[in-house]
Amino acid sequence: MAPVISAKNVWKLFGPDPERYLRSMPEGYGFDDIRADGYIAGVRDVSVDVTEGEMLVIMGLSGSGKSTLVRCFSRLHDITGGTIEVGGQDIMSLAEKELIELRRSKMGMVFQSFGLLPHRTVLENVAFPLEMRGQDKHTRRDRALEVVRLVGLEGREDYFPRELSGGQQQRVGIARSLAIEPDIWFLDEPFSALDPLIRREMQDEFLRLQEMLGKTIVFITHDFDEALRLADRIAIMKDGAIEQCDTPDEIVMYPATEYVRKFTEDIDKARVVHARGLSKPVNGVAPEGAPVDGKATIQDLARQLIDETREAIPVADGSGNVIGVMQRSDALDLLLGGA
Repeated sequence: MAPVISAKNVWKLFGPDPERYLRSMPEGYGFDDIRADGYIAGVRDVSVDVTEGEMLVIMGLSGSGKSTLVRCFSRLHDITGGTIEVGGQDIMSLAEKELIELRRSKMGMVFQSFGLLPHRTVLENVAFPLEMRGQDKHTRRDRALEVVRLVGLEGREDYFPRELSGGQQQRVGIARSLAIEPDIWFLDEPFSALDPLIRREMQDEFLRLQEMLGKTIVFITHDFDEALRLADRIAIMKDGAIEQCDTPDEIVMYPATEYVRKFTEDIDKARVVHARGLSKPVNGVAPEGAPVDGKATIQDLARQLIDETREAIPVADGSGNVIGVMQRSDALDLLLGGA
């Protein structure tokens, strides 16, 4: 299956003449070398694909390049080098009118600041992008009502932003981005301004929406716990480059660099790693007995693992088909802190 977003060797440099500088830059130059020459490397030689229905979480500390990269995906920033394709189209080759149409028809964006129009009601805020599209009043009202119900704000259609809590305002922002029925959804630290309890509730709501809608999502966060909870894959960035891009299970169990290892060292691995992450392909006939759910974490399976008598435990997908075999000793080592 062709990726929905495909970035190849993407660079974004800030400085007086970035294209010329990139052409003449010595091979192997690092972030500090580039900075010493008077340039900032917002994105350094990044290659990553995002597949249909996937949630890719891009994370890193402040200044790591995660927001710059996502703005390159939507061409809010023009890239200095490399290529970015969205739906098979090279977005750098699009004329301005074509680019605006791509954003309006296929991309939804939610940012940390809610960006709501204070003089408009919830319903009017949600319908606003449809109004900009030129849709008639009745069509946009019906669509706005639909997504307001979807995000759990039914009954608050006539409220103004000042009458809503922070979490409710964020739901309005999410509803507004969903109103255009985007194929791709970009979210830049949408929950970071919320207090911890509301943030957790919004993560739950977000996972519920994704289960229903199956959007292709690029989600930015600096919170590793949030990334682990939401992601199909995580891309960890440092100094404009991707240090590792992998599933949460793989990143926690097999960090590729010392920088990634520091992110994972305090994580309770049993809470993150799933049975499928510990499973190996079936060699011959699958072990007898009931399989465990591949989506269950080792922590979820703790009681069963302690009581289990089998050393080799079959692991199944959501349809009950055996997809691999997990060794009980490996799972117990992860659960109890073994070697």
